[in-house]
Amino acid sequence: MSVSPADVKKLRERTGAGIMDCKRALQEADGNMEEAVAILRKHGIQVAAKRETKAAQQGTVAAYVHAGDQIGVLVEVNCESDFVARTPEFREFTKNVTMQVAALQPRWVTAEDVPEEELAKEREILTEQTQAEGKPEHIVEKVVEGRLKKFYSQYCLLDQPYIRDDSITIQDLLNELVAQCGEKIVVRRFVRYQVGEKVN
Repeated sequence: MSVSPADVKKLRERTGAGIMDCKRALQEADGNMEEAVAILRKHGIQVAAKRETKAAQQGTVAAYVHAGDQIGVLVEVNCESDFVARTPEFREFTKNVTMQVAALQPRWVTAEDVPEEELAKEREILTEQTQAEGKPEHIVEKVVEGRLKKFYSQYCLLDQPYIRDDSITIQDLLNELVAQCGEKIVVRRFVRYQVGEKVN
């Protein structure tokens, strides 16, 4: 099907993807804007998977100090080339991530970063809670796994709902950037300072 330049422009503004990628996504989605966004996200996941073995040793350290000077954040985001590190899209992403860390106080970047003892402790608490609710024994483990996802979405940066659009996660935002740039991009680490609080 043919798609209108206005729709292509609208999708491009929304996702930052290239003109041809937006056109192809809209054609594949029969003009459905939401479906086209989902197609571009999937494309970002595919690009990320293909580039998994590439080294991401360029990038930037972004800083953010919240109004009132009570909270400060540093985030390191890596990519494959200095060229991508200087693009407005990359800079915008790093800025958004620093604000996310300031607002939602994640403790780790990914679920894989959660220490084993921390995870075991959380699993134990959730198991006891689920059993106390009188759930049948055969579904306790399933319920606990579901509640662990909620734990990850609260404390793991990439699993958190994006503060500017809670219909997507920071991982979705990262996938969109990967699709735009065509490079491996990694949120390496962050530190959040708050006046009067101890830094972990």
